[in-house]
Amino acid sequence: LLEAEGIVAIHPRSGIQFVKPGLELTRSTYQYRSILERAATAVYAQTADEAELAELERRHLLTFEAVEREGLTDPIKAEIEALETALHQSVIASLSNPLIESAYKRLHNYVRLIRLDRKVTTPLILQSLREHIQVIRACRARDPEAAAAAMQVHLTTALQRGLGLYLSY
Repeated sequence: LLEAEGIVAIHPRSGIQFVKPGLELTRSTYQYRSILERAATAVYAQTADEAELAELERRHLLTFEAVEREGLTDPIKAEIEALETALHQSVIASLSNPLIESAYKRLHNYVRLIRLDRKVTTPLILQSLREHIQVIRACRARDPEAAAAAMQVHLTTALQRGLGLYLSY
């Protein structure tokens, strides 16, 4: 299945090789992700449970402060990954569409592959957390246009990080 998805190459009698993501795979992955998540974020802003949003914001703020204070320790990295998953999967789940959820799971495999070569630094993590907080706050304000725009900014900078371009907004 991973070979069919283009994630690995299987070489008989010599092993399995992860495919190194290039410019086209990275661009395509983030373009597809952007199409799905922009629309889903607008729905999420209108339908998400207030307690869930408040908890996501609280956890993001605590993690942001921890990164500033302690840097990128293993427990903090684990929480960052959990927050990434919690926000993005909640956004996609808001559509209540099993076809989109299935496609998103496959898309997430590409994102994970792209991130294997990504340099993770404290400033980049803080920028990503800030972007998440902006999405969450727009959702808490029940502003679907602002939420979708904040998600677009986040995914655009994620694409830039995936391509090795470190720009700040």
